[in-house]
Amino acid sequence: MNGGHRVVLLPGGVLPAEPAYAALLEVLGGRVDAVAKDLEVYSEDRPPTDYSLDMEVDGILLEADRHGFDRFHLVGYSGGGAASLAFTAQHGERLLSLALLEPAWAGNDRTEEEEALWLRFRALEGQPPDRFMAGFVGLQLAPGVEPPAPQSPPPPWMAKRPAGVRALIDAFDRGDLNLEALRDLDQPVYFALGGRSNPDYYARMAVRLATIFPDLTVETFPERHHFDPPHRIEPERLADSLLALWERAEA
Repeated sequence: MNGGHRVVLLPGGVLPAEPAYAALLEVLGGRVDAVAKDLEVYSEDRPPTDYSLDMEVDGILLEADRHGFDRFHLVGYSGGGAASLAFTAQHGERLLSLALLEPAWAGNDRTEEEEALWLRFRALEGQPPDRFMAGFVGLQLAPGVEPPAPQSPPPPWMAKRPAGVRALIDAFDRGDLNLEALRDLDQPVYFALGGRSNPDYYARMAVRLATIFPDLTVETFPERHHFDPPHRIEPERLADSLLALWERAEA
């Protein structure tokens, strides 16, 4: 174990943790004692029939304890950001800071615009896997932004993703985020926002969370969207922002 900032990083519902955070961790180097943890929804070949965000919360606790992290910085992107919010609401005392990279869900007390988009996610139910994933990607981009081309051939882990994404969406619908616990959080929170992501979802979510967290900083990456996020495409800039967050939290 090195002497750097203790960090747990959670990926989204598509790309696994190791490739998702490889570029960022390379930039951070020895300044962090970090673990990139995959989501529990992919711990088996199929999502557990009783899958919930509580499983992700328990998985974060287990990983932190395994590494001897009494208190640590938590970074979560997309589905991992949703899990990070659920963890914060239940175990905020374990955190030094929270960094949210466009979380896929931030509770069900959504704005009208967020709710309208959420209903479009739900309307994808019953679509074949390829069409489901294409719709899932497209809804998260600003109008006129071209979705990234899928990998060809698809990597082996991709076979798990349609079922996993559906399980995450179902878990979000059943989730009950304790907003009062978030309002009581003393630790600083950071939100990275892509300028080319769907503004009716992520930008409005950022504004909503700014009314909940006492200490929230929003940073916009104008050229980024949800599927070319800063931790992969602009890791140097994001690393600088995270290091500033962590150093302030530990001061």
